[in-house]
Amino acid sequence: MTDFERIKMYYDKGWATRAQVGRYVGFEKITPEQYLEITGDVYLMV
Repeated sequence: MTDFERIKMYYDKGWATRAQVGRYVGFEKITPEQYLEITGDVYLMV
C-alpha cells in the first residue's frame, strides 16, 4: 500500500482530518494534487 492509498483510506474512514492530511503534503508524502483527490479541497500553504 502506498502512502497515498494509506492516507486516503484514513481520511475516507474518518480517522484523519483535512488538517492531518495536509501535514502529509508538508512532509512530502503526498502532493497537493493528491490532497485535492483525497479531500476534494485545494491545498493552501499557510
